[in-house]
Amino acid sequence: MPDIARVTFQPASPFHADLKARVDGYFASTGRSSRGGWRLAVESAAVIGWFLVSYLLLLLGHPNAWQAAALAVSLGLAWAGIGFVVMHDANHGSSARRAGWNRIFAFSADLIGGAGVVWRQKHNVLHHTYTNVLGLDSDIESGTLLRLAPGQPRRRGHRFQHLYAWALYLVFPLRWFLIDDFRDVLTGRIGGQPFQRPRGGALVAFLFGKVLFFGWAVILPLVLHPTPWFIPIALLTIGALGVTLATVFQLAHAVGEADFVEPAGERLATDWATHQVTTTVDFARGSRLAAWYLGGLNFQVVHHLFPKVSHVHYRALAPLVEQACRDHGVRYRSWPTVTAALVAHFRWLALMGQPAT
Repeated sequence: MPDIARVTFQPASPFHADLKARVDGYFASTGRSSRGGWRLAVESAAVIGWFLVSYLLLLLGHPNAWQAAALAVSLGLAWAGIGFVVMHDANHGSSARRAGWNRIFAFSADLIGGAGVVWRQKHNVLHHTYTNVLGLDSDIESGTLLRLAPGQPRRRGHRFQHLYAWALYLVFPLRWFLIDDFRDVLTGRIGGQPFQRPRGGALVAFLFGKVLFFGWAVILPLVLHPTPWFIPIALLTIGALGVTLATVFQLAHAVGEADFVEPAGERLATDWATHQVTTTVDFARGSRLAAWYLGGLNFQVVHHLFPKVSHVHYRALAPLVEQACRDHGVRYRSWPTVTAALVAHFRWLALMGQPAT
């Protein structure tokens, strides 16, 4: 496994400087802040309201079986929406100008089951810096059940992964909430890479977040409804959450149109900005519904280049970034719809599972 302390990129290129100049020019000409502002506040209020209505109706509304199933799916989708819209921006520091407000909103990661202190290291540092770099990007290190990159070992069962991967996506939050976060904090390692374990206030926040999460997600429902029906309803909710989260994050990187890098030494072949564009694929850029619900994660190229810019600006910035890529000869790729991106991911899973020829 490569040593994260040693792997570096090529020096910053004119392409990167031009990108920053164009984006800075956009904010200078519009007078807008790069943070989320009132637009993010409205989006956040809407998705949090959706979550609360679904949760309270399921908990207190005495729904019949079919209504409960529908509310469980709605709750799972709203749960994922909070991750996309509220948690994601805040943990990148792009929600508000004041760091204190970002930290408050970032705690939503803990409230919805994750651990912000772990997620920021895993996502902001490992994934955003070393996107699709084998051994460094923990998002493509899925254990032995999935093969997501060409440099990973191929096992016999992988030939069926394009079929069973979706079942794994359904239940992956259970492993995330119950095992991965605690293991990473205890070992001080994420995907084999070391990180500074939380101590003091950060450790208290981690434990407090887990207590609050299990309180609203498990204990309160069981106290109010001590029935075996809790299990299928909970699994239906987790399934809707899991397949939505996993699929959305896979569509931008685990596809054949994205580059995968296996370090041959301590210096990667490209500069950081070029690497981010060539390892990332956009999708459904024309869909306002997708952009709203996904918190702009269908504009992954802009997000990877400018993670501290709120997603409310991605639609306006995407054409500027795409034009810069054309001007500098950097390949920029995008799928027109969510369906096309899903098909691309399915094809990639099937290809990665095929025996070597």
